[in-house]
Amino acid sequence: MKKTILRLSLVALLSISVLSFKSPQKTNAILINPETYPPKTKKLNLEKPNVTLGFIKLTDMAPLAIAKHKGFFEDEGLNVTLEVQANWRDIFDKVVDNQIDGAQMLAGQPIAAAVGCGKQAELVTPFSMDLNGNAITVSYDVWNKIVAYLPREYGVPVHPIPASALLPAISLYKKFNNPFTMGIVSPYSGHNYQLRYWLAAGGINPGFYNNLNGYGGTSGQVILSVIAPPQMPSSLQSGVITGYCVGEPWNQQAVDQGIGVPIIASKDIWKNHPEKVFVMTKAFVQKNPNTAIAITKALIKAGKWLDDPENRKEATRILSKSAYVDGEKRVIDNSMLGTFEFEKGDIRSLPDFNVFFRYNATYPYYSDGIWFLTQMRRWGQIAESKPAEWYDYKIREVYKPEIWNKAANLLLAEGFLESKDIPVTDGYKAPTNEFIDNMYYDGKKPIEYINGFRIGNKN
Repeated sequence: MKKTILRLSLVALLSISVLSFKSPQKTNAILINPETYPPKTKKLNLEKPNVTLGFIKLTDMAPLAIAKHKGFFEDEGLNVTLEVQANWRDIFDKVVDNQIDGAQMLAGQPIAAAVGCGKQAELVTPFSMDLNGNAITVSYDVWNKIVAYLPREYGVPVHPIPASALLPAISLYKKFNNPFTMGIVSPYSGHNYQLRYWLAAGGINPGFYNNLNGYGGTSGQVILSVIAPPQMPSSLQSGVITGYCVGEPWNQQAVDQGIGVPIIASKDIWKNHPEKVFVMTKAFVQKNPNTAIAITKALIKAGKWLDDPENRKEATRILSKSAYVDGEKRVIDNSMLGTFEFEKGDIRSLPDFNVFFRYNATYPYYSDGIWFLTQMRRWGQIAESKPAEWYDYKIREVYKPEIWNKAANLLLAEGFLESKDIPVTDGYKAPTNEFIDNMYYDGKKPIEYINGFRIGNKN
């Protein structure tokens, strides 16, 4: 009897051993099925695998943080160091001087460098980092001077709030000889042009740039002052400025601290406007073409990951780390999770406040870049009239969708993108009038656009 039991035990043990041995083979067979096996990156032969990339502490640096934190750079064979910078001028200078290999930049910076506004340089962008993402915030002193005049619905102000709502406050400041100063992050930032656009649409002249006034205040009803993004809330609190236009989390920080009220999101000034771009020097790209493509691939993957709603909470946890935005997660959540808080407690649904991939957000459209050129001309940074073909020629020096296309097609072949993710385009978006003043913008007709504004230089 004992021998029978022993034989049966040995048979059972042998059967378990055989099944255990065969199990991994069965699992592997399932994994390598092309319909179920996860996509795999095919690494390029990199000329410079070790790169340093710069950024500013804003939530729209997210593609860089995610590409680093989730291993998308590493998948491409890149060893990336992310280095925080103090302000936009520093980040520009370090890229131009080859102290860093590339960086998050204001979309206007490489364009301004190409047309001779400020420091000249040959910079290129193969990747648009995001759409929307900014807001205009005013101090409580300004808010208390205008809130009684705002139309209300269900007990809260009707949005979007036009710039004309500021006129009572501007008149009172002028009466008591107090400057009405609003902060921008750079003369070549989307914030500057969005703030000017909004003010002018409300009948307020933000002033002009000329050879005598590099601050852009000639004939202006307000003063625009350059301040680094992280310093905006403290400057507002101290009374140095009365309002500002900036990215997140610095508008929501003002709400959290009880020192200011955001009154309009930038998406309501121009729906799905371009914001930051990723920039390298032309020389770096020519010397390291595969490296440039690999960086772009990782950033496209990060953008797609970010626009999956299931990933946004993880994204805000990553961004709140000291290595990236270094902010309170609850503050970052306010704009990144599909809502936005205006006056304290006035929380509204804004699912498109931050867009990183949808609407072909990562593609560097020529028409997006030309819009910045039209505003530089409108406000006097470009001093002389230019023919329409000049706008197309200059933007092609900077925006490089051909690099984006190479990266995206590799991702398509590898299974990370679908064909619908790659736009069929000549580099120009369809004309649009989705601006706060309903102005019609066609990137192929910049002269007509510039001449259509009531306030601004004419060609």
